[in-house]
Amino acid sequence: MCLAVPGKVLRTEERDGTRMASVDFGGVVKEVCLEYVPDLRVGEYTIVHVGFALQRLDEESARQTLELFENLGLLEEEFGDPWQAAADMGQPEDAQREVRL
Repeated sequence: MCLAVPGKVLRTEERDGTRMASVDFGGVVKEVCLEYVPDLRVGEYTIVHVGFALQRLDEESARQTLELFENLGLLEEEFGDPWQAAADMGQPEDAQREVRL
C-alpha cells in the first residue's frame, strides 16, 4: 500500500539545486523533496507521498493521522519496523535473511 503520510520537518537544505528535508514520520526519518512546497520550514508538518512533500498540514491533524495509522498498523506496513531494521544492521547477512523469513 502506498500512503500519503504526515511528517514533521526536522531539517532543510539545498542539495544539487533541489530543496530537500529530513522529515520525521512518528520515529522514522526519511529524506523528502520540498520542490512542491518550497516554503516549508523546520518544525512544520507536511503530507508526503513517494518522497515528495505535497502540502502543509497543521500539527493536530498530523498527530491524529499518525496515531490512527499507527493503531491500524499502517506505519509499520509503509516503513517497516524501525527496531527490527536497527537490530538487523548488526547481524551478518545470513542472519538477516533468517529474521525476515
